Amino acid sequence: MNSVDHTPAGLLGTPARSIATAAAGNKVIRNTYLLLAMTLAFSALAASLSMALNLPHPGLFVTLAGYFGLLFLTAKFRDQAAGIGFVFALTGFMGYTLGPILDTYLALPNGPQIVMSAFATTGALFAGLSAYAFVTRKDFSFMGSFLTVGILVAFAAGLGALFLEIPGLSLAVSAMFVLLMSGLILYETGNIIRGGETNYVMATVTLYVSIFNLFTSLLQLLGFMNSDD
Repeated sequence: MNSVDHTPAGLLGTPARSIATAAAGNKVIRNTYLLLAMTLAFSALAASLSMALNLPHPGLFVTLAGYFGLLFLTAKFRDQAAGIGFVFALTGFMGYTLGPILDTYLALPNGPQIVMSAFATTGALFAGLSAYAFVTRKDFSFMGSFLTVGILVAFAAGLGALFLEIPGLSLAVSAMFVLLMSGLILYETGNIIRGGETNYVMATVTLYVSIFNLFTSLLQLLGFMNSDD
């Protein structure tokens, strides 16, 4: 009589699958932060060139068209080598738009201190929130719907504040974006750690956009507080 193996089939494959899943997750994390560092450096270079050449800001409509157009192309080609090229195109474009904004703030009283404070605060928040997500390994997926709705509301309110020229609403939107982008950093980092996000191109874009909006929002808030001095 032939012997029958009564060991559950899934049990033998579980350790191997766990190791493979962990290895894949580590690869996504490594690639994401490597690409994020490269795109942040490229964006800073683009901003520096924009400032050095005294280039004008492209304006709201060109900025939105460029941002959403390049974001669409990045998502479309995220599984191809072209996706990485579009990530650099997107972050370089956003760096270019940041240059004239930095020029404006640097011209204010204590302008360099405002920019450096916004930069340091952004870095500290990103590092702290990322470390918290890595150490606790909590599931932040419950924040997804809230963040989506909140970002849409804040974006619409920001457009309203711009067209209606309401400074108070603009500041409230900046404060909202600081909170929302902080939440998005937690959400996306947790998503990467737990294997919910397996594409490092899109993970990089999400974290980059969070950092960019966090920095520009802090600039506006700090600039307003400085204007009251």
